[in-house]
Amino acid sequence: MDRERESVRVVIVDDEELMRMALRLVIDGEPDLTVVAEASDGHAAIAVVDEQRPDVVLMDIRMPGRDGLSATRELLTRPSPPRVLMLTTFDTDDLLLGALRAGALGFVLKDTQPSHILEAVRTVANGHPVLSPAATARVIAAATAPQSPHTRDSSREAARKRLSVLTARELETARAIADGLDNPEIAHRLRISVATVKAHTSKLFAKLALQNRVQIALLVRDADE
Repeated sequence: MDRERESVRVVIVDDEELMRMALRLVIDGEPDLTVVAEASDGHAAIAVVDEQRPDVVLMDIRMPGRDGLSATRELLTRPSPPRVLMLTTFDTDDLLLGALRAGALGFVLKDTQPSHILEAVRTVANGHPVLSPAATARVIAAATAPQSPHTRDSSREAARKRLSVLTARELETARAIADGLDNPEIAHRLRISVATVKAHTSKLFAKLALQNRVQIALLVRDADE
C-alpha cells in the first residue's frame, strides 16, 4: 500500500521547531495520516501547500513574518483548497473569529492531548468543523462583543446584501445552519428531504463564496445583529 497516497496528507505550520517535531511524531504514528511537509511561517506555508496539495493544514495563528490568519485567507481562495485547522493558545479572540470568517474549520490548543489532535485532524479532513467548548465560548464572546453603531450597521448591511442573492428556501436553510442544526434536523424543520438540504447547502457555498457551515452561521449572525 502506498501510505502517502491513501493517507490524509497533512502540512504542519508553526514557527516553533519543537512543536512541529512533536506534531509530526504524533501524526506520523497513525496509519491513516501522513505529514508531507512543514513550514515555519505563513509565507513558507503558501509555497509548501501549493507544492504538496495537502488535505489538511495545521496552522499556527501567531508567527513572525506572515501570520496564520493571513496565510489561511490566501490558501482558501485557491481552487480545491485544503482544510485548515488552527493551532492556538486562545490569546487572540479577534484572530479566532477572523480565522473562522476566512474559512478555517476549527481550532486545536497547543497543549491538547495527542488523541484529541488526531481526532480533530480526521474530523476536519472529512469537512466537519472542530470547536472545543472552550473555543466555542471564546468565539461567541468575540462575535458578540460590542461594536460601534457605524461598524455594526456596516457589517449588517454587507451581510444582508450577500444573503439577498438567496432564494427563500436557501435562506431558511442558512438560518437553520446558523441555529446549529445538522442535515436531518434541517430536513425535519423545513419538511424537505435530506438530499434537498444538501442541494440547498451546496448552493449556499457557491452563491456566497463560502467554504463551510461555520462561515454561513457567522454571516447569518451578522445580518441579524
